Amino acid sequence: MADAALALLAERGMRGLTHRAVDEAAGLPQGSTSNLARTRQALLDLAVRRLAEREARVLAPHELPDPRTGGLDSLVDGLTLATHRALTRNRELTLARYELALEATRRPELRSHFDAAGAYFREQLGALVTAMGSAEPDRHVLSLIAWADGLMFSCVAGTFHARVPELDEVRASLRELLEGMFGAR
Repeated sequence: MADAALALLAERGMRGLTHRAVDEAAGLPQGSTSNLARTRQALLDLAVRRLAEREARVLAPHELPDPRTGGLDSLVDGLTLATHRALTRNRELTLARYELALEATRRPELRSHFDAAGAYFREQLGALVTAMGSAEPDRHVLSLIAWADGLMFSCVAGTFHARVPELDEVRASLRELLEGMFGAR
């Protein structure tokens, strides 16, 4: 059900996410989604929790190389692959995330779930930049997330939606950003 909800968000937007539409998309008998998630808020919470699970597999921060042993090159390579996966193989999931993020600005009860899911990624990224020797990890994490979110939004829903950058382009841009933060290493 949650995967069907995410697919509907990507395909139809927030208005297209209904209990009945989830039932149809998941091939379930009518009323099945309502039995599990009685309210729209419960359905959105279900989608946000599933989004966090799936994005954790896509971004896989726990799989990124330890920058203390691999240095800047390993950090650039790992973050490049994670970002490019979100732009290519997981484009629909990224689009669903933006739909939910916008909805969370209007629903405080959804915001708390959305923020809790994002905290995990911020903490993981914070550990990586700290290991790189960042004197200002919070600011560097914000810069990295803003860069990645900006790139992903532009390429999924914005003015670059028709052209996803190649892996080497993402790598070059990320290297420039990280070298600016940490200096060439």
